[in-house]
Amino acid sequence: MSDVRVLIVEDDPVVAAAHARYVGGLAGFRVVAAVNSGREALAAVGAGGVDLVLLDMTLPDVDGLQVLRALRAAAVPADVIAVTAARDQAVVRQALSMGVVQYLLKPFGAAALEDRLRAYARFRAEVARVAERSDGGALDQQAIDAALGQLRTSSSPPRGVTPQMLDAVTAALRAAPAAQGVSAAEAAAATGLSRVSARRYLEHLASAGRARREPRYGGSGRPELAYLPTEAL
Repeated sequence: MSDVRVLIVEDDPVVAAAHARYVGGLAGFRVVAAVNSGREALAAVGAGGVDLVLLDMTLPDVDGLQVLRALRAAAVPADVIAVTAARDQAVVRQALSMGVVQYLLKPFGAAALEDRLRAYARFRAEVARVAERSDGGALDQQAIDAALGQLRTSSSPPRGVTPQMLDAVTAALRAAPAAQGVSAAEAAAATGLSRVSARRYLEHLASAGRARREPRYGGSGRPELAYLPTEAL
């Protein structure tokens, strides 16, 4: 799959340049431009060749919400991740209602930005895979859920998943033979969790794109589900 073409929209030129250097250094991403105003953003997107916009909500001419409205009114196919200090409830609600796929609050670390970019890349790959499998036809609920599930990030675990035990399960997965992975029972034995809890953590890692599920055959019973690490782990 081709690189994700990214437009960075940030009012601070120094921050914009820093984001451009970081995003441009990630495998699978290419920065097409870094601009500092809403009008420049609309011109850059209008020229084509943009898959994803990293959009600041506070801009010197028009605000990020106005940029979003213009993009949606023009039916521009680019997706948007809000990267902003704007945390007002009304702004967040409007941004989400206009289809931003992620909302990242400043200040944040490089890992948080990468987490969301990787989630977006998985989402695009899943949509492409599902579209190819369906041969242009209608999608079922499972296919839609699978695509949307890729937008979940590893920094936002579901209820009942604690960072400490997530680290322990992640360590067990990394320690397992790469070609064999780890089962829920094996993860439970390595961490002291119950088998049900270990499976919950492994499923979280799989949903975040950090593990993949594969049946493990052996013996005379049903195949056991194994979790193998991905490059994102």
